[in-house]
Amino acid sequence: MLERNTSQNNRKDPAMNSVEVIETVWIPMPDGTQLAARLWLPPNAHETPVPCLLEYIPYRRRDRTRLRDETMHPRFAEAGYASIRVDIRGNGDSGGLAEDEYSHQETQDGVDIIAWLADQPWCDGNVGMFGKSWGAYNSFQVAAKRPPALKAIAPVMGCDDRWREDIHFYGGVLAGDNFWWGSIMQLLNAFPPDPEIVGEDKWRDLWRERLEAMEFWPAMWLEHQTHDEMWRRGSICEDYDAINVPVYYFGGWADLYRDTPFRISQHLNVPVKVMMGPWSHLYPHEGKPTPQVDFIVEVLRFWDYWLKGIDTGIMDEPPLHLYMMDSMRPAGTQPHRPGRWVEEPSWPSPNVSNETYWLNAGSLDAQAQTGAPMQITSPQTFGSAGGVMCSFGIPGDLPLDCRIDAAGAMVFRSDRLESSVDILGQPELALRVSVDQPQAFVAALLIDEAPDGAQTLISRGFFNLMHRDSDTEPTAVVPGEEMEISIQLHAIGYNVPVGHRIMVQLATAYWPILWPAPNPVCATVVPGSSALSLPVRTNAPDASAPRDLPVPAPGSVLETSTRGQGGSETTLTRDAHTGRLTERVFIGGGVMGPSAKKVLETGTEISDTSERIYSILPDDPLSAIATMRQETRFERGDWDARIKTWSQQTATATDFVLNATVECWDGDTLFFKTEWNHVIPRNGM
Repeated sequence: MLERNTSQNNRKDPAMNSVEVIETVWIPMPDGTQLAARLWLPPNAHETPVPCLLEYIPYRRRDRTRLRDETMHPRFAEAGYASIRVDIRGNGDSGGLAEDEYSHQETQDGVDIIAWLADQPWCDGNVGMFGKSWGAYNSFQVAAKRPPALKAIAPVMGCDDRWREDIHFYGGVLAGDNFWWGSIMQLLNAFPPDPEIVGEDKWRDLWRERLEAMEFWPAMWLEHQTHDEMWRRGSICEDYDAINVPVYYFGGWADLYRDTPFRISQHLNVPVKVMMGPWSHLYPHEGKPTPQVDFIVEVLRFWDYWLKGIDTGIMDEPPLHLYMMDSMRPAGTQPHRPGRWVEEPSWPSPNVSNETYWLNAGSLDAQAQTGAPMQITSPQTFGSAGGVMCSFGIPGDLPLDCRIDAAGAMVFRSDRLESSVDILGQPELALRVSVDQPQAFVAALLIDEAPDGAQTLISRGFFNLMHRDSDTEPTAVVPGEEMEISIQLHAIGYNVPVGHRIMVQLATAYWPILWPAPNPVCATVVPGSSALSLPVRTNAPDASAPRDLPVPAPGSVLETSTRGQGGSETTLTRDAHTGRLTERVFIGGGVMGPSAKKVLETGTEISDTSERIYSILPDDPLSAIATMRQETRFERGDWDARIKTWSQQTATATDFVLNATVECWDGDTLFFKTEWNHVIPRNGM
């Protein structure tokens, strides 16, 4: 039976074609925990049951994702689907406690949610699951449990391998994002439930229970510096055969998760469709850079086929629909990315073959040439032009001109191209290298150099040399001993035009994207001993033009009011006296937008600020400091809850040092305060 919170009545909005919106639905779990959800029902669903679409994430359906939810769920309901947005336990107004990303409990809850949905009188027993990022992960993970009612999934920008392609480690190297993302969750885990939903008499007790159970997740994750069971949990690559429902994957070249769509296309034994645009970590209908694609229209063709049995023609089309980006000048902000859509019949594709470029003495050539050994000791500031690994479309977060860092790398250039080259897939570098330290990594950058010298990043990849034999048992490097390693660069669709050069930069530092090794590293490469394998696409003679994709139409926007300008600032500064390089990212108003936003429908005003500072000295890897300060406030009537967090990560030659605090206020009263201090031994990082 449908359960509703009595403080919020369901409504029928004429603008939504009589879609019924139920503000709070309580979904009971077998252990007695109640999960909070928001539900959209099409007209007459109570009389004529319909399929249900599930989005299952931790980011508070009542307020923080409300604006985004309004762009999708009502439209699904208008198209004849029940659509539901569920908060993971311990988040928003859901009961229980948050344990970690993608816990066993979270996945089991997903299975139980689907069983509950299928049993509702307004559901015909068929369920689809979708979501971006966290919601993409648990779409895969829940599907791998094979709940009988789940018929198809549409993951958006998530991954199949938490060790290889998650936000914690890149190429077996500790990512600076492990600290940043964990600090974001430090704040989110401290959020209170909404008194209007859980009750004025209960919300403080529930809030305190959450706060007292919190752990500092960056430290928890750093206890696992190898490919152990923690990272295998939730990685569907461990058993691709567990997925037995069709998949439509949506991703972006400016996003972190670029390799997963190619792996699942190759390894899943179910129908798989893929769409890769030029986008940052955003839904395609919100995509930056443009062009955008109407995600709702596109995925409804998929849902209609698999959940309603309507032949929309979608499964007759080529399974991979990929955006081939044109070359453009490097810029930290790119509103639009020129290019063209291409289609592939399978992956690996018969239209893609590998071309080999040998790393000779400063050049990339078709033939190997011998020469004197080349060496580089990169400054610890190398990587300052790298932007971020996972762009959110925030102004300034895309890579800058690679010339900014070029002096700190070993550089290899091709001749000027006499014909354009379409790169599609995952470039790979077979590298023979030696280093002078027992602990080191290599950063490899693939670059498009324009005739005037401007250098645009195409792709990049990293390799922890202590993981050359095993990613579960790191072993120290023997200084001076040559090693043969394979560096997989992130997949990309990119056209290098006539007259440009293809470049490779090799470096032994990449700050702040990678946490530095304990000591400066000198790497040696012998010319003619290493090679770049480039996946090059050629148009098949019988290839037809890709179909037109739906363009987002202006939709209804939730009514809000704002206070303050908000926005963001991203700056790089160098101290002329010490040489210390500091990257500062300040965001007022969440990811973007005003410093305070009031949702008029609920009367809740939310304000956010965050400041992320990463700094390092050019010659001292142990000088690296990462700091995060955040503050969020919820206000409505007499409800005034404020959360402040601070966190910091440094390292010695032997240990990581993490310190953090959380302070929470109920009005003007300090409600809760805690701090964490962790010293965690380095294990090959």
